[in-house]
Amino acid sequence: MGGGNMQNLMKQAQKMQEQLQETEKLLEDWEIVGTSGGEAVVVYMNAKKIIDGIELDAKVVDPEDVEMLEDLIMAAINDGYKKADEVYKEKMGPFGGGLGNMGF
Repeated sequence: MGGGNMQNLMKQAQKMQEQLQETEKLLEDWEIVGTSGGEAVVVYMNAKKIIDGIELDAKVVDPEDVEMLEDLIMAAINDGYKKADEVYKEKMGPFGGGLGNMGF
């Protein structure tokens, strides 16, 4: 007992670390699209909730109703966050939640 088991345990830990890093990279590259207002507002982000871009339909840009635009943007971001959470949980599940205790 001893040496062989420890070596196997270290190999398993290293393999799991590599898989975790691959999954983290996958999450960074995974495109999530959040929408609101019938796609009048579209938010692009990755599965780690980093926003890459926002598209606005000109019909929702009304200087007289900025509050509506703010609400639509927040709704699109929240839609994207919900989708990102689903992808994150699915991909990180094999790691026992991975970094799930860090705000995801």
